[in-house]
Amino acid sequence: MTAWEPKNDLHRYLQAARDALLWKLDGLSEYEIRCPLTPTGTNLLGLVKHLAGVEAGYFGETFGRPFGEPLPWIADDAEDNADMWATADESRDDIAGLYRRVWQHADTTIAALALDATGRVRWWPDERSEVTLHQILVHVIAETNRHAGHADIVRELIDGEAGLRDGNLNLPSGDQKWWEDYRNRLEQTLIPVGFLSTN
Repeated sequence: MTAWEPKNDLHRYLQAARDALLWKLDGLSEYEIRCPLTPTGTNLLGLVKHLAGVEAGYFGETFGRPFGEPLPWIADDAEDNADMWATADESRDDIAGLYRRVWQHADTTIAALALDATGRVRWWPDERSEVTLHQILVHVIAETNRHAGHADIVRELIDGEAGLRDGNLNLPSGDQKWWEDYRNRLEQTLIPVGFLSTN
């Protein structure tokens, strides 16, 4: 029996969220992974690009271990939301490959430092810019899972595919008819309380 290792647990949750996000790209065309599907432009490849920058910053610069590749979309003078979409010359392989290289860099930082190791988040307010690796792991896990949730919804809007991660959908095993009936039943619950017109 092994001793409880908090850092290993945190790292495992981070990796599960990373894998889930990349899994949402599987089987889709270049158009589908780039297509903005919300009023704010949320798209699958942009979410991956954004999180590559997130990890490069939080596990790199924050702890004096800068990521070795330029990421111009996170520079101080970058245009707003430049990290939330892929340009025409940035392919799926480019962005996914970058994300994996950032993981390796982040994982080296995570392995090298104790949970109570301190760093500084330059882009946070001064009163809370001093952080520990533990705080940053929790922060990045939360952010990665938040964006993986966005990816869940965007993917479902594209082709109806849904689920937590490869090998564990974490959904009832109903077929398309079951899901249609379920959704219709939910809509019917709105009628008695006046949210839907019966006309």
